[in-house]
Amino acid sequence: MARAHNPYGAAERAAKAIDRDRERERKYMLQACFRHADDLALKLVQHLLDDHIIETNSERTIRELLSKILSRMADMDEFDIQFKTAPIRTMVPDPNIISLYLTQYIIEDLINNPAILDIFGDDMDIYKTIDSVMHSIRPSA
Repeated sequence: MARAHNPYGAAERAAKAIDRDRERERKYMLQACFRHADDLALKLVQHLLDDHIIETNSERTIRELLSKILSRMADMDEFDIQFKTAPIRTMVPDPNIISLYLTQYIIEDLINNPAILDIFGDDMDIYKTIDSVMHSIRPSA
């Protein structure tokens, strides 16, 4: 018996392979966030201050807060991450999901923290600063 020819088979297999690769990358980055939360938070706060993105009266408080967020991300539901990043998901063509999440966290939640005096720059400036630190945990292609 002959096999039926499916013209969409190759495209479907390629799409599934891309999805598997993205999911593997996502899991790898989330685990790296968990393992290196304190170091990443320290670097992240320093870059945010150096690039004049945030102005704070307690660098330590912000560092501890970001460290807690980074260590909890591995346990978050996919829905929670997607919901948080939805407003800015199309900002860059191949976004780092961790950088997107932290960008949206800073824009929506961190701004209300009493340790934050002000946040400067637009969404893209914040994303670029965060991604300059978070690119180190993204596996190379």
